[in-house]
Amino acid sequence: MIQNQILQNPIPEALRPELEARIEVDTYSRPVIVLYWSTSLFWLTFATLAGLISSIKLHSPGFLGGMEWITFGRIRPVHWDTAIYGFGGLAASGTLLWLQARLCQIRLPFRELLLVGCVIYNLGIAVGVVGILMGQSTGVETLEFPLYAIPFLVIPYVFIVIANFNMYWRKATKHTYVSQWYLMAVTVWFPILILSAEACTNFGAVDGVAQAIANWWYGHNVVGLFATPTGIAAAYYLIPKVIGKPIHSYHLSLLGFWSNAIFYNWAGTHHLTGGPLPAWTITLGVVGSLMMFIPVITIGINHHMTMLGSFHYLKTSPTLRFAVMGSMCYTLSSFQGSLEALRSHQEVTHFTHYTIGHVHFGMYGFFAPLMFAMMYYAMPRLTNQEWSSARLIRIHFWCTLVGMLLYVLAMCFAGIRQGLMMNDPSIPFLNIVKFTVPFLMLRTLAGLILLTGTIAFLINFSRMLTRHTFTYSTPTLFTSNRRWEDILEKEKELTSKQILDGGQGA
Repeated sequence: MIQNQILQNPIPEALRPELEARIEVDTYSRPVIVLYWSTSLFWLTFATLAGLISSIKLHSPGFLGGMEWITFGRIRPVHWDTAIYGFGGLAASGTLLWLQARLCQIRLPFRELLLVGCVIYNLGIAVGVVGILMGQSTGVETLEFPLYAIPFLVIPYVFIVIANFNMYWRKATKHTYVSQWYLMAVTVWFPILILSAEACTNFGAVDGVAQAIANWWYGHNVVGLFATPTGIAAAYYLIPKVIGKPIHSYHLSLLGFWSNAIFYNWAGTHHLTGGPLPAWTITLGVVGSLMMFIPVITIGINHHMTMLGSFHYLKTSPTLRFAVMGSMCYTLSSFQGSLEALRSHQEVTHFTHYTIGHVHFGMYGFFAPLMFAMMYYAMPRLTNQEWSSARLIRIHFWCTLVGMLLYVLAMCFAGIRQGLMMNDPSIPFLNIVKFTVPFLMLRTLAGLILLTGTIAFLINFSRMLTRHTFTYSTPTLFTSNRRWEDILEKEKELTSKQILDGGQGA
């Protein structure tokens, strides 16, 4: 409907080639992007359910206690790995491919290969999950998938890297956009990151504490050099696109990109503060974390100044509201992470629930909303249909925001109090555990709220994949009075009319 309107309405001849190129790009890339995003939402739902089970087990250890497949030591890594690789990997890959094709104004290359790659990747996630549940985890944080699952994940990523560079080399545009810097960088950074980490940990290229350093170098950077660049690329594309203004400062964009590239990969060793490591390795992690104030502040200023004078669009645009939420949480969670790296801070928060709150702040506050924003923007253009329910969009947004805030605030407050109590030798450890139980229950409640929002989005997303006789021709906004029942009722009318017209003709 949207594409038909573009072609039917009078438009300046100078813009027609570009608009037609966008439509062609969207039409051709539709099956690939829809497959990546739809399967990413399946894994997000699965990851949230796994996280909910592991959360309940923390305050009610007997919950499903007779099922060894879902003991805490197995279900917790399933939660994290399906969130970062299942949801994160597939959502980021779909975003990367669609954005690059759009910005290069070129058809998606190797479409059939990318479709096969998506199927192989999903199979790899499934094999990895089953392996962990069977007790065959590697035991290495964030790299828990058994080694036999790794080829299923690596091969499809090679296809994506090749397609990404192919589009960039053959692009129809002369300009390289800010988002493209991050998209090109992530396809270079991530393969180096994961192959080096696997070699150093699971394949034993190094021993002893060097393995721990490699593990946390990867564990920190899988967020910073994989999820973060894709999320920032989405923000840099969506915010100016929705409000119709150029990005505030090209020079701030340069500073933010290169300072992020230089400093982020230093930061991982701050997770090992207090461990049997040379002091300089911890100091390097602390310095790298504090230097991250530079890209975070510059990116935050750029996004804020771009939005200045356009905040009223947040009342109506689902895409913009999720994009701004993700951008704000990027700034806040990054500030929190930099301060958390300080030794004085680690004395209180290390080995507490505070760290868990921070990780979820980044994943559910920053990365996930920006992937949602990208889907809200792109799916109508890919499917040529509009979102069926504004009510479900509102439920999705508020559940995401409230669930994330409740989770982060509960875990961070509990973590600080927990750390202070653990540093007091007069307090019995059992009393500390009892203190955290109410906050762990709040964590479970937050998980339920997040799951509700995810299911609302999944329903809306699934409806969009169903072709209907009657579709909305205007964008679905928060203020739209739009219900699924309206489509079904209108379709009944149209079907009855078609039958009646056929009968009269006969």
